[in-house]
Amino acid sequence: MPHILLIGGHGKIAQLLTPLLLAKSWSVTSLIRAQEQVSAIEKLGAGKPGKLSVLVDSIEEVKSEADAKGVIEKAGKSEQVDWVVWSAGAGGRGGPSRTLAVDRDAAIAFTRASIANPHITKFLTVSYIASRRNRPSWWSDADWESAQNVNNNVLATYFQAKVAADEVLTAGAKLRYDDEAKKGVEEAKRFHGISLRPGNLTDKPAGGVTIGKVPSRGTTSRASVAEVVAKVLDTPGAKGWLDVLDGDDSVDAAVEKAVKEGIDSVEGEDLAAQKERAGL
Repeated sequence: MPHILLIGGHGKIAQLLTPLLLAKSWSVTSLIRAQEQVSAIEKLGAGKPGKLSVLVDSIEEVKSEADAKGVIEKAGKSEQVDWVVWSAGAGGRGGPSRTLAVDRDAAIAFTRASIANPHITKFLTVSYIASRRNRPSWWSDADWESAQNVNNNVLATYFQAKVAADEVLTAGAKLRYDDEAKKGVEEAKRFHGISLRPGNLTDKPAGGVTIGKVPSRGTTSRASVAEVVAKVLDTPGAKGWLDVLDGDDSVDAAVEKAVKEGIDSVEGEDLAAQKERAGL
């Protein structure tokens, strides 16, 4: 059974996700920033067959790949980390400098450290649907205008941070995946990088979803995001950019269809430029 490092374990999505992962008998180490959050996280494991551990550490202090490697080693002290889920964020608190420190610098550091760790085979980040530089072919003019307004006006610093982290994951994951393929590593054991990209988040109950080439405008329930994360992690071959909005399909059906059809919403982005910006 996999051991998952869940970064940002006290966040809303992470708290919804933790019991789902534990229900699969998976091990979870929830990384949180404050000792006073421990009891709330520990309650999430009640009655679940999986093993829950809590690690208190500050991701704001993670400035480099070496720093992130040290945190991963702490999390894997008794059991090596197999998969990493990034569900952390500054949440707009602390101004632009904190957003860049957490959503860009720390996220990139953990991404690079995970890709460099041969034992880690999955890294899933919770991003957002407009985290991209180019207009995809399936977006309408209104979709593109809405995304541009969010990225240039409403959440400009957040966009800069998230798109940079997404690109490092995309470029780095592809390099490792392709290298492992050349070495004859079977597909299931290669590194899979996943950017899960919801719309405007709500606190509605989990429900149906649509995954794939969807509009930029729409809502996604946090509870549904958690269910999609759990299903994506449990689905062999899942990788790439997965855009998700509230919809009519069951989570299981939507994820399985997306993976079977090889849907990747990175389509339309300049992968060579991503690689260059990522310094790879």
